[in-house]
Amino acid sequence: MSLRINSEAPNFNAETTQGPINFHEWIGDGWAILFSHPKDFTPVCTTELGYMARLKPEFDKRNTKVIGLSIDPVGNHAKWAADIEETQGTAVNFPMIGDTDLAVAKAYDMLPEGAGESCEGRTAVDNATVRTVFIVGPDKKIKLMLSYPMSAGRNFDEILRVLDALQLNAKFSVATPVNWKPGEDVIIPTSFNDEQAKEKFGAFTAHKPYLRTTAQPK
Repeated sequence: MSLRINSEAPNFNAETTQGPINFHEWIGDGWAILFSHPKDFTPVCTTELGYMARLKPEFDKRNTKVIGLSIDPVGNHAKWAADIEETQGTAVNFPMIGDTDLAVAKAYDMLPEGAGESCEGRTAVDNATVRTVFIVGPDKKIKLMLSYPMSAGRNFDEILRVLDALQLNAKFSVATPVNWKPGEDVIIPTSFNDEQAKEKFGAFTAHKPYLRTTAQPK
């Protein structure tokens, strides 16, 4: 089944480096970021995991849990974590899913059903499509999906920025313009007429009838 924005995030039970989880129960009433890796001991992913570990306190402030996935056993993840701490200067401080039967990768449409049922004998190239970031909301629906090639490191500062935009939309029903950063003006959706916009947001600037901006709500 193909996943889309606002699809329900597939639930699953899995072993992680911090013990077994049920994904939806683990999310609880907050937000979650699931980001996947094609295999342990891969160079680009090593840098990504280290950076995400440094950034995790910012996600914590936003009531957002972070969890990684790699198609290798949990025991391998622990060994990889030592390399990550040594080379990146930060210990991995979030759970890593062991997806040895490829079940989670398939549920999230990152591998085809014909990929087999075991990580054994598979290379990073075989799993090249397992490099996606999912943001999941408290309603357990997918709010964002970003897929990357193995050769390009992901920008987790951008993931944090988009999370801010998504949470702002969830709380205040506003949109954000290109390259928006927290504290900058936001866009009033066309679902509000001018009278409703004034009542809800106060003063706003109408650049066009369909393009109206206002100060970021607090």
